[in-house]
Amino acid sequence: MAKNDYYSKSIPQVMQDLNTQIDTGLSDDEANKRLEKYGENALTSKKKRSMFMRFLDQFKDFMIIVLIIAAAVSGVVAQEWTDAAIIMVVVILNAVLGVIQEARSEAAIDALKEMATPAAHVRRGNVIEEISSKDVVPGDIVLLEAGDVVPADLRLTLASSLKIEESALTGESVPVDKTNEAVDGTDVALADRSDIAYSSTSVTYGHGEGIVIGTGMNTEVGNIALMLNNTDETQTPLKKNLTQLGKTLTIMILIICAVVFAIGVFTKQGTQPMSQLMINMFLVAVSLAVAAIPEGLPAIVTIILALGTQTMAKHKAIVRKLPAVETLGATDIICSDKTGTLTQNKMTVEKIYYEQKVHSDDDPISTSNPALLSMILANDTKIENGGDLLGDPTETSMIQYAFDKNINIDKLQQEYKRVQEVPFDSKRKLMSTVNKHGDKYYVAVKGAPDVLLKRIKYVDINGELSAITDAQKDAILSANKQMAQKALRVLGLAYKYIDKVYDDPTTENVERDLIFAGLVGMIDPERPEAKAAVAEAHHAGIRTVMITGDHQVTAQAIAERLGIIKPGQDKRVLTGAELDKLSDDYFKDHVQDYNVYARVSPEHKVRIVKAWQANDKIVAMTGDGVNDAPSLKQADIGIGMGITGTEVAKGASDMILADDNFATIVEAVKQGRKVFSNIQKAILYLMSCNVGEVLTVFMMTMLGWDILAPVQLLWINLVTDTLPAIALGVEPVEDGVMDRKPRGRNSNFFSGGVASSIIYQGIMETVFVLGAYGLGLAIGPHVDNMTMQHSDALTMAFLTLGLIQLFHAFNSKFIHGTIFTSNTWRNKWFNWAIAISALIMCCVELPFLTKLFDVTELDSEQWFVVLGAGIAMILIVEIVKFFQRKSEIV
Repeated sequence: MAKNDYYSKSIPQVMQDLNTQIDTGLSDDEANKRLEKYGENALTSKKKRSMFMRFLDQFKDFMIIVLIIAAAVSGVVAQEWTDAAIIMVVVILNAVLGVIQEARSEAAIDALKEMATPAAHVRRGNVIEEISSKDVVPGDIVLLEAGDVVPADLRLTLASSLKIEESALTGESVPVDKTNEAVDGTDVALADRSDIAYSSTSVTYGHGEGIVIGTGMNTEVGNIALMLNNTDETQTPLKKNLTQLGKTLTIMILIICAVVFAIGVFTKQGTQPMSQLMINMFLVAVSLAVAAIPEGLPAIVTIILALGTQTMAKHKAIVRKLPAVETLGATDIICSDKTGTLTQNKMTVEKIYYEQKVHSDDDPISTSNPALLSMILANDTKIENGGDLLGDPTETSMIQYAFDKNINIDKLQQEYKRVQEVPFDSKRKLMSTVNKHGDKYYVAVKGAPDVLLKRIKYVDINGELSAITDAQKDAILSANKQMAQKALRVLGLAYKYIDKVYDDPTTENVERDLIFAGLVGMIDPERPEAKAAVAEAHHAGIRTVMITGDHQVTAQAIAERLGIIKPGQDKRVLTGAELDKLSDDYFKDHVQDYNVYARVSPEHKVRIVKAWQANDKIVAMTGDGVNDAPSLKQADIGIGMGITGTEVAKGASDMILADDNFATIVEAVKQGRKVFSNIQKAILYLMSCNVGEVLTVFMMTMLGWDILAPVQLLWINLVTDTLPAIALGVEPVEDGVMDRKPRGRNSNFFSGGVASSIIYQGIMETVFVLGAYGLGLAIGPHVDNMTMQHSDALTMAFLTLGLIQLFHAFNSKFIHGTIFTSNTWRNKWFNWAIAISALIMCCVELPFLTKLFDVTELDSEQWFVVLGAGIAMILIVEIVKFFQRKSEIV
């Protein structure tokens, strides 16, 4: 059933197409047939995967596969069942966490379903019935009243002062005036189809009737649900980086296995039977390969991300999906919805024109000013609970303006008691009230300036009435244009006094011979903190793109006020209709030319996000409406609004702003950059230590020296791979983190010199450990006893390998910066982690533990060598980093 062009068809054409009648509606039999044909008026979602299948999906990650293989080889081949058990516990724990996160992220379609109204009023068989909204079918005649939620997409046949709130669907910031007249044109934007009422929007004023042209998935909301179902989850930079890390480790492991096996077999020929030699060298190679796997890394990354979410929550940013923490730090583009995100989603009086001048909302105004009186009296706003305003946003903004001027509205309305009115009508675009004041009646009128001006006959100059001149009309129109160019929604104000009420209060009688009172300009203003946030994002190399369903003039004016574009940059503003004319290839190549998009549909938003992603940009999308959901899901990170956001938008988001504050995004970006930096520090620390361990055992094996026992290697891994690495994950934000440009989609954990640092620092650890072993053979109390001397040397190598890693943890706090600063000691968790780990490492020297770990008690000279190696490690790395910083400056 095609319904896309019903907005351009006349009512008789629509009736004919859908075989229905306005006055009688469908018969019950026909309605039942159509219900069977088209199905229930409800949204459908794609089949959900079972919990077990979701659990299995978690094991498809490349890094996880590498760990599983390592666990199998470690247990079955090398008989290191403890290592195998630790690895599998980490893998299963990550899988469980992944399933929990995925289950939480499927609320978008369910929330869309909840938006459906439980009941609808329809005309069937010439009788008005109340039925379940699920039973509404195409061709039904639906009746709408203020407060109703529209049950399906309707082609309006009657619109009596009808206004519908569509901001969640179209982004329109104020309720839309509806009409039953067909809209001319093709490919008209959703927000401009004034004769269509959309499913799940709400009626705020007036009443109307319409023919159902679409139900269920064939509505505009259904189209969004379909887009949500068909939108693939984008792979986060974190997942890509971990996959790349897994591949790098796999290549490194295979090389280690091959080299160790080949060299071992070649150098030790003749020492034992070839078959036995090959088996032994294979076991050595496998042991080294397993040692190279940082089995705790996935858990440490998860912990760092989880801690990052807690920090963000304190800053009012609630993270629903853990990888989003790190993704936000890599963001290049923030595509932001205007209404409710960059603006307050609250109409506010900003300018008033009276006495031939434009006045600011801060200027004082007399309570007897006709402009103020008409704003208050020609107004249907309801005041509840002493100050809560209910009604049309443009009208409530005028009452709020009066409140801000400390005007007693109740008292004023009592002095000017309403006795008659001519309600607002979308055709004539005016509203009037007749109010008794003393022995006279004050007629207050407001409406569209161009329409109202035709009914104005007089102006009041210093208390003297005179006929309005063409020059005065031109001045009023000029002021109207000036305000409209600043994206203000302008209404004209007029009044007159009469001696008695009207016998027939019609527009022809009431709205004539009026006195001009003024103009009032309102706008949904930008959030006070948004401009500074946009500027800070720009300073950090992040581009803000505004996307809205509002008109081009409004969008451009708000964008200029926020600093998203400079005044007069019209070419950086693109409408949805203009976007439709651009091919995907052209738009992909020129998307960077545009900063503001106006009058867009949900499909446009997704297309904009995809175009930036096609340019290898990491895109964050903010939004609060139903219309934002598909693009929120398509973006690398979707950011929903916690207060004004619909449940649909929240369900499609990766992160939710609890305070709806755009500035919170910038703080979240800062935290995201910190998280990536801290993961990078943990990887630098873990990988350089693992390289040091592997090279140490490898070189000792190749040199024919005694090698460290498995229990010693396991103890080092246990002590050094946990607390210090986790503590690095809670390092505070480094100074200047927002002075850097985004790292880009193609960066990874090894970028920025991390890869080279891992290699040279791992080699240095090996040199120091082998050096300690060599010195251990020449110093100490057992020089005359070769057996004891070897035991001392191995003990020194063991303690040096363990403690040098703890010293090296300080190096890892700053990848390029120096540790000789007061900031080095800011992280109290790190300080405690190092102290506890060092204490545990040294516990092996206790007399009752020396046999368990196969170590000897060292004297002061030997301890000097062990600790000296750690200090030397810090100093040499500091020297290297010093020259790195110098080369960057040059």
